[in-house]
Amino acid sequence: MGADLSDAAGTLDRVVHCRRTKRHRGTHHWTGSVEHIKAGTLRALGVTAGKRAAAIPDVPTIAETVPGYEAVVWYGIVAPKGTPPEIVDTLNTGVNAVLADPKLEARLVQLGGVPMPMTPAQFGKLIADETEKWAKVVKFSGAKPD
Repeated sequence: MGADLSDAAGTLDRVVHCRRTKRHRGTHHWTGSVEHIKAGTLRALGVTAGKRAAAIPDVPTIAETVPGYEAVVWYGIVAPKGTPPEIVDTLNTGVNAVLADPKLEARLVQLGGVPMPMTPAQFGKLIADETEKWAKVVKFSGAKPD
């Protein structure tokens, strides 16, 4: 098993293209761009989170222009259905302990991330809420699977 770095590579490609051509349109997970934004070599028009990012507080949210708009990237760890609760709890305790590490938290915030420690039930609700939200977007768009 290896890490899928396609998004990181895509972010780098977009940053390089933008810096070379001085033109860029589009969206991407911006943590790879924070240093360029801070240095002034990349201009961010807005962040898609519901509130401004601590790493780049001068960049407005899209919701400040388009009320209600929010699209965030989040990551989580899941286990197969039927995993014994004590194993889920052990994994959850470990992950939350890592997320509480001050050095890791500071680095995530520096990159524009927001640690989100939560219980398995809270994470399940997040997944359900996000699934419902994006299902409405897909339905409204008329997109169909190929």
